[in-house]
Amino acid sequence: MEIKVINANGKAAASITASDDLFGREYNEELIHQLVTAYQANARSGNRKQKGRSEIAKSTRKPWAQKGTGRARAGMASSPLWRGGGKIFPNTPDENFSQKVNRKMYRAGLASIFSQLVREGRLTVVDNLALDTPKTKVLAQKMKDMGLGLDRVLIITDNMDENLYLSSRNLSSVLVVEAHQADPVSLVRFPKVLVTRNAMAKIEELLA
Repeated sequence: MEIKVINANGKAAASITASDDLFGREYNEELIHQLVTAYQANARSGNRKQKGRSEIAKSTRKPWAQKGTGRARAGMASSPLWRGGGKIFPNTPDENFSQKVNRKMYRAGLASIFSQLVREGRLTVVDNLALDTPKTKVLAQKMKDMGLGLDRVLIITDNMDENLYLSSRNLSSVLVVEAHQADPVSLVRFPKVLVTRNAMAKIEELLA
């Protein structure tokens, strides 16, 4: 399939031929949902800690006699049924939230996301995006010239240019990543995605 290419000034340039398997795939909502959920789950760390009944700093003495008081039986104040008692199946720091995603599923999910970006007109391919100086104003002007504005744009480049990275740091709604760092959550979250011509070739190579 043919994808239009623009230059850094927003003018039309020569189009490129993209792979139909990568940019012309049908939308698979179930696969994309599984991919995004697994990616977010794998980013979680086990930093929660709750105390079980053996860790509660309460006396282990029986609160009252087993019989004769008219009250329910009670063994110790650290019981999970009591206020301030231990938790049943408490969360531990070594809790594992990771979910396994097969390599073919991951590649197919990313291809489905890229295909949907092309269909919705949210994917823009630029011939080259290089800055002579690390100036935020220069990058902002280039984004406006390309018709993207500064409203949440994901820039995917083949090689991280230091001037481009430094220029984007003060733009809170702009994220610059390399081709191998493009993740499903960012691709879904950003309304507009700007990809360089060389990054397109690298994406096709990574997802082939």
